[in-house]
Amino acid sequence: MMLEIKVRTGDISKSAADAIFFGVIDGVKKPTGELAAVDNALGGEISRLIKQGEIKGKSGEITVIHALGKIPAGKAVIIGLGKSEDLTPDKIRIAMSDACRTLRKKGVKFIETALIGTGVNNIPPETAAEAVTEGAILGLYTFNRHINKKPESGEIAELIINCGNTAEKNAAQKGINLGKILAAAANQARDMVNEPSNFMTPTMMAAEAKKTAEKSGLGIEVLERRQMKELGMGGLLGVAQGSQEPPKFIVLKYQGKSNKTIDIALVGKGITFDSGGISLKPSDHMGDMKSDMAGGASVIAAMGAIGQLKLKLNVLGIIAATENLPSGTAFKPADILTAMNGKTIEIITTDAEGRLILADALCYANKQGAKRIVDVATLTGACQIALGDITTGAFTNNQELLDAVIAAGQEVGDKMWQLPTFEEYKELNKSDVADLKNTGGRYAGAITAALFVGEFAGKTPWVHLDIAGPALLDSAKGYYIKGATGVPTRTLITLVQSLAK
Repeated sequence: MMLEIKVRTGDISKSAADAIFFGVIDGVKKPTGELAAVDNALGGEISRLIKQGEIKGKSGEITVIHALGKIPAGKAVIIGLGKSEDLTPDKIRIAMSDACRTLRKKGVKFIETALIGTGVNNIPPETAAEAVTEGAILGLYTFNRHINKKPESGEIAELIINCGNTAEKNAAQKGINLGKILAAAANQARDMVNEPSNFMTPTMMAAEAKKTAEKSGLGIEVLERRQMKELGMGGLLGVAQGSQEPPKFIVLKYQGKSNKTIDIALVGKGITFDSGGISLKPSDHMGDMKSDMAGGASVIAAMGAIGQLKLKLNVLGIIAATENLPSGTAFKPADILTAMNGKTIEIITTDAEGRLILADALCYANKQGAKRIVDVATLTGACQIALGDITTGAFTNNQELLDAVIAAGQEVGDKMWQLPTFEEYKELNKSDVADLKNTGGRYAGAITAALFVGEFAGKTPWVHLDIAGPALLDSAKGYYIKGATGVPTRTLITLVQSLAK
């Protein structure tokens, strides 16, 4: 059930919501504005709590005050936003998501909130409303479709954002509209990644892409094994040969301009389950490898949002989808595969399979004439070790494009860090028996993997995002709840928005 979000003007102290929300800044001395009216109706209770030091306005602070019939709303909730000079849209998202989850546990179904953060640190109403919307939708996300027992607390069904005047209301409505699209796309990606691999096979992934294409007015083509063979996709077919599930090469097309130019190709890794193949992974945490298609999921979801936003740009979404399993037909260490562009690849380990399917996907993007390529993949444990589960590793052959990607990430709260792509690292990928080998060894593993993929970008401006760390979390961090995060779906959408401008 999607949270319903509306906007209105009016006296929030008269709201009959189950809870009304207000934000306060670190160092708050007394209630002001609409909060003062609520404080007065509550007999000065908020002022007392500020004086006693219970309400400080610090980031992460949530104070729930029971109204006891003194105002129509059931509860007044005071949310700490931290220092005014440090407030960002992302901190508003986090504060809103934490507050919504707290109130959901208390059985609240209907919330009305002041437009939290607007005017502080030059944050305009539209941006504040977008952040409030995303924070609520992302923070309240759950994945329980395989659980028969319904949760005891239920779900928050409605959120109203209360604005001071009509101009603010109109601006906030724009922010809400965009926030809904961005958050829904991230949640679509989360749903796909959270599904177990028997519910998200390559065929099912292609079906989800078709559903997205129909909803958002995208063109779609799904290449089958025979067509992959005709195109010479030896990397993807090599990985796929150990599984009984047929591979799918999914191509989504969005045409926002009249010409045929492909302004950008978004490429996603779609390994719907990665056992490591013949080079079998340890059994501990192998179940997490259902998430090895997170890059592909983010591209499908982002393409759907791009279609809804009607951006003036031509975009290609490419997802190479297969399982990587051991069997009598599986590819093996020391095999040599040939990618779509004719480059040969010596297989050192079958557990370095993502770069093999990306090789063919990037070749395809180049063949279609893409002016830019951004690929997204849960590619290496090495990147996870380097940056943990907080930050995406970013690599490029074009600084201008990467700067635009990082700026888009900063706008939506996806953290990224650039790693080097010095020529010397390429030596580690050289093979004695083929053009390349599919792993450069233990050292600089995230870098050599990225540079392997970059070989197939050629001279096209290219960015590689290794999301192995932040794609899946063991515990909630703000609006990134436990499980799939949807990273970097909103970054991809925001990037395309910025390029369209």
